Order: sequence, then structure tokens, then C-alpha cells
Amino acid sequence: MIQDQDLAYVIDLREKAHIIKIEAGRKFETHHGFILFDAVIGKPWGSILHSSLGHPYLFVQPGTADLIRHIKRSSQVIFPKDSAYILMRLNLRPGSRVLESGCGSGGLTLALATAVGREGRVYSQEIREDFIALTKRNMQRIGLAEQCTFIHGDGTQGFQVPEKVDAVFLDMPEPQTCVKQARAVLNDGGFFGSLVPTTNQVQELLRALHEADFGLIDVEEIITRNYKTVADRLRPRDRMIAHTGYLIFARAVIKPEMPIEPAVGEVIADIEEKSSELEAESGSELE
Repeated sequence: MIQDQDLAYVIDLREKAHIIKIEAGRKFETHHGFILFDAVIGKPWGSILHSSLGHPYLFVQPGTADLIRHIKRSSQVIFPKDSAYILMRLNLRPGSRVLESGCGSGGLTLALATAVGREGRVYSQEIREDFIALTKRNMQRIGLAEQCTFIHGDGTQGFQVPEKVDAVFLDMPEPQTCVKQARAVLNDGGFFGSLVPTTNQVQELLRALHEADFGLIDVEEIITRNYKTVADRLRPRDRMIAHTGYLIFARAVIKPEMPIEPAVGEVIADIEEKSSELEAESGSELE
């Protein structure tokens, strides 16, 4: 049932969507008329309610992807197609500790906080105070502020977290400048991730990861294609979200004190290559 103070995802016939807060005594107003919240409270989720001008609106609970797409923003957010995969590759679960550097408007912060739950902690370090303020407001609006700790600071000077973390994600123009700092706060064997839009940024980051204590490095990109959901005229939509950025993932490793013998190094490289091939083969079998 829809309750007072709930967040609702409201969609009209043309699929124009709004994220609104249900508040007793107030109303939802659009150019198609208004709907009294008192008439909404107590109705089951999934109900279609009509405005004062007879325009129908569907009321459902917002999902994480809906919240990310509709948060107030002053910068580009990481799209749900990328953030969902980031959560898996960073191995985030209830109780995890994760550091993000560069919160922007809070799109990924929202996804991270949802994944780690109330038992976990998201440390978000950002050099711009206005981005921190906006992300805080967005997290408060959707009820996730309690599991987030915001830090105003320059990542190149180090990350000011009070404990080691299970995962680190760098969302900044020059992540290669913070790789060593990230490794310093990351648990041994922990998970590293970053997103950059261009190949030259990927190259710089790869060099930094190889120089620091990281292994099992992957570079990936995710492309999604939506289809029109009309059974008799099924075809791709006219527009699609294609390239949004390159995703780079790695694991924190402990390098041996003595240089690795060439033969040993070749074995390690061969293991990493075969691991990637097995993952690709597993994906093909599932298809």
C-alpha cells in the first residue's frame, strides 16, 4: 500500500516519469491537472489514478535505476547499465565497505549505498564542495544518507577514510593520479574499478595499475539496445545508449619482494589470459 512519506515513481500515458514524495494534505500538480495525495494514500502500488482533468497516472515504487535516472544533477551520472555491472565487479554486498572518489551528483553513490545496505558503509571523497552538498541532498531525499560518509578532499593527496575498504571506485578525469592512494586504503585482494570516456585515459590508467600493486586487470565496455514493446511490431527503438565509458577493473595483489623470474611471469600472464577465456566461454554456454 502507498503510505504517507513514500517515494513514488509516477508515469503518464506518454511514459513521462516523475519521482515524487507522497505527503498527506498536499497534491501532485502537472499541466494535465492535479491529484490529491490523500486520495493516493492507502491505494495499492501499481494503481492508475486520474488527475482533476481526467489524465491517467501509474503509481509504482521507484527502482534503483529509476532513482539514478531522475536524481537532481549538476554533472553527468553513471548510467544504470554501467552501475549495475560495477556493483557486481566490485563484489559489493550487505556489510561491504567501499570508497568512491568523485561523487558528482550521486548516481553511483545511490547504487553503492543500496548494495552495501545499512550494515555497510560508502565513503565518498570529493574535491568539490558543491557536488558533496548536492549528493547529500539526493541521498537524504531517498533515505540513504545514513550509510554514507562524505569527505571533502583531494584524492591525489590521499584518501581520508578511517578504515581499510573492500573496494574502491575512481570516477574522475585523471584516475591514474590516485591509483597508489587507492591501493593504500584497499584491503589486500580487494576490488578496484574506474570509468573513463576515452582510450588515452584508459592507457594512462593501465600504466598506473601495472606500476602499483594491482593484477587481474580488465578493460570492458557495455552497450545496451532497447526494443519497442509492441508484439506485432517488435523492433529496436530509434535511439539507444551506446558508448558511455570504458570500465577498468583490477584486484589488489601483493607483489613478491624479489623480482619475478621471466618464466614465472609468463605463467602468471598465461593464467590471467586463460581465466578471461574461460569467462568468455562460460558466457557463450549460458547464451
